[in-house]
Amino acid sequence: MDVQDLLKNAMQMTDYEFEKKLNKLVRDNYKYRNLDSKNRELVMDLFKKYKKNFRRGIGMSYTQEMNEYNKLKRDRTKLGITLEDVKDIREILDGFRK
Repeated sequence: MDVQDLLKNAMQMTDYEFEKKLNKLVRDNYKYRNLDSKNRELVMDLFKKYKKNFRRGIGMSYTQEMNEYNKLKRDRTKLGITLEDVKDIREILDGFRK
């Protein structure tokens, strides 16, 4: 299952099912494997922030994605993530854009 499949089926799932599939996607998808557990947790926090949009099948807007990307880029030393990790997280967020 990829991001677009998850968004397409989100409206038919319960909150529990959606959260479970989202966790499985982040854990098992090859795109997310290079992130360590701290970065995965950061991605999950971002997903939870926009969960209502995802559940409606809307996804993230370009503006929301760029705001989150710029915030991560600005605070990356405070969060302890590398610039490569920020780029990887941006690719992940880009997959959730409609």
